[in-house]
Amino acid sequence: QVEFVESGGGLAQPGGSLRLSCAASGRAFSGVTVGWWRQNPGEAREFVGAIKWSADQVHYADFTKNRFHISRDNAKNMAYLQINGLEPEDTGVYSCAASNQYGSSQHYAFYNWGPGTQVTVSS
Repeated sequence: QVEFVESGGGLAQPGGSLRLSCAASGRAFSGVTVGWWRQNPGEAREFVGAIKWSADQVHYADFTKNRFHISRDNAKNMAYLQINGLEPEDTGVYSCAASNQYGSSQHYAFYNWGPGTQVTVSS
């Protein structure tokens, strides 16, 4: 099994950047897809993107429009989400989770959710 904890969130201005980290524990990290999701109050959790265990394949939600970049370092049991050109709509709790189904953007396909890190984009 694998467990996650996110960090790197905070308050940022529109147009700024944040780098979120997802620290994994457990021996299974290198063998699972890692997905990033976000959620605003009163809204459903929204898929951001995911990276395959081998790190050579990444897929993103359309809304990211090249502003989001996901990477991972299996040697460090870490995954990352770089967000550039932050917009107020990017505000939310960002969480990482594991999946055994690369290419899926369905919530049910992900498990072992981290507690999330808050991102607030405001002037």
